Amino acid sequence: MRGNAWAPAVLLVALVAGCGSSEAPGAERLPPGGPAPASSGTPTTAGSAPTSEEPAPARTVSIVMGGDLLWHNTVWFSAAEDARRTGSGDAYDWDPMFAALKPTIEGADLAICHSEVPFAAPGQEPESYPVFAAPRSIGPWIASMGWDACTTASNHSWDQGFDGVVTTADLLDAQGVAHVGTFRTPQERRKPVILTTESGVTVGIVAGTWGLNGFVPPADEAFAVSMWDADNLIAQAHAAREAGADVVIAHVHWGTEYVHTPDASQVALAEQLTASPDIDLVLGEHAHVVQPITKVNGKWVVYGMGNQVAQNEATMADTYEGITIDFELAEQPDGGFRVVRPAYVPTQWNHYTPGDPIRIRPATGAGLASIRQDVNLLGHNAGLVEEPLVTR
Repeated sequence: MRGNAWAPAVLLVALVAGCGSSEAPGAERLPPGGPAPASSGTPTTAGSAPTSEEPAPARTVSIVMGGDLLWHNTVWFSAAEDARRTGSGDAYDWDPMFAALKPTIEGADLAICHSEVPFAAPGQEPESYPVFAAPRSIGPWIASMGWDACTTASNHSWDQGFDGVVTTADLLDAQGVAHVGTFRTPQERRKPVILTTESGVTVGIVAGTWGLNGFVPPADEAFAVSMWDADNLIAQAHAAREAGADVVIAHVHWGTEYVHTPDASQVALAEQLTASPDIDLVLGEHAHVVQPITKVNGKWVVYGMGNQVAQNEATMADTYEGITIDFELAEQPDGGFRVVRPAYVPTQWNHYTPGDPIRIRPATGAGLASIRQDVNLLGHNAGLVEEPLVTR
């Protein structure tokens, strides 16, 4: 968020649904304000003050979000090499890896990350695939990059059990970064996550995941991870709307890994979520490759943003590609908000080898062509804009 100045709304609402179980080019901007007020029919004399006020400009909000932050050990190795190069004195230096993305993140009214894996507990060594515990220094760095909130519901949410859920939330809280999708208490789950931008637009975020890689939380901790069933997500969205959210975003960890086309369960859930009047925008992760951006029930759905950073097998070139969405929404005469400028930023990065640390950069060549094809697989996205990565 510009200035990284958001204020979480302190709001208490009714209990939302508990965890479910499920397997498995350019848009026009709205003119300021709206139609001019109708004339009262009463003439005014020269020099008299007008009898009606000018309509206020329409409020807008820009929302930026990227793909999975998936902290494989080679990602840490790269950050450790950068720390040695820069002499930062820390074990890891994450800034060089993400430097090209920082202006995009800082320039948003609201910037959201997907923190896919839990953080290591104090004194715990980081762990990589298949059961993750990310380096703790990532928490403060997320705040320094300008992210205002992170979604945490994923198939890795329970990698470190309930303690990992608590550790992750505590670390993000300490940095002033909001989080949604995993919860430390039933009371925390009942309180909608709503952020207020500098212009006063309130944005609610809800999140859920398709599963937990076979982990099953105990019954008395089942509240701790939000699942992806429609009733759960729509109930959370309704609670956020009732609590005052102008805009509600549903973020879903879903899909079939490494497949660019949305599967039947994604399509069915997108239909249900976009049919709800309480959800304005649906954003997705998990496939680790880019999936389409399209409209469903007249609302924008981003099925999959790929990875923002990860280190899958070097032969899987499409897992080294991602998009960061940059959507502007504007207030409508009826008081609701609508996407008026949907845009995405295509990126790619290299496989780490010693002496060649990871750098996220603008997508080019075959990578860019691949991303464009994936984004447009389903069509129904007239007005979608491709933006260049703005680097300093």
